[in-house]
Amino acid sequence: MLINPVRKSLCAFLLCLPSLVQALPEDAHQAIHITADSATRNDKTGITIYSGDVILTQGSMKITGKSLELRQTKKAVTSIIAKGSLAQFQQRPAADKEITHAYGKILDYNIRTKELEITGQAKVSQGTDSFSGNRIVYDMKKSTVNAFGDNSSKGERVQMIIQPKVTPSPEAEAATKPSAGESNSQ
Repeated sequence: MLINPVRKSLCAFLLCLPSLVQALPEDAHQAIHITADSATRNDKTGITIYSGDVILTQGSMKITGKSLELRQTKKAVTSIIAKGSLAQFQQRPAADKEITHAYGKILDYNIRTKELEITGQAKVSQGTDSFSGNRIVYDMKKSTVNAFGDNSSKGERVQMIIQPKVTPSPEAEAATKPSAGESNSQ
């Protein structure tokens, strides 16, 4: 099977793009990988449209959808828009944090503002906590989630599940600490 020269040069070009996000420090220095069934690039508008089970990865970030639109200026990527029955986004915000997952019919990620707007069956979860509604705006810089319900007659409402943070009981803490007469050396 021959590789189309346009696809080959398009793939090489996209691998050289500047970093998309700055969640984990090492993510920003990772190569961007995109796979799809087809791609169309318009150099005048700076828009590339990928179709067919698209997967974009860069470090811990992964975006999937039936289609993906990548917008860029001459200097950098400005936004990524993924669409699908449920497009998906995931990324580890910090080395000591659990992976954040986001789902929706449309994921619009603004690289400059570090905001992810999720529309249609929107859901964001991290660990056992989750937020869902018709539309969610996840601000990665501020680590905030704003969820909005649907104002239609069916009225999908915002739902949040926040699990209590488990803190060890004083008895459990005392059991793990050596007593005054014990020595740490053996």
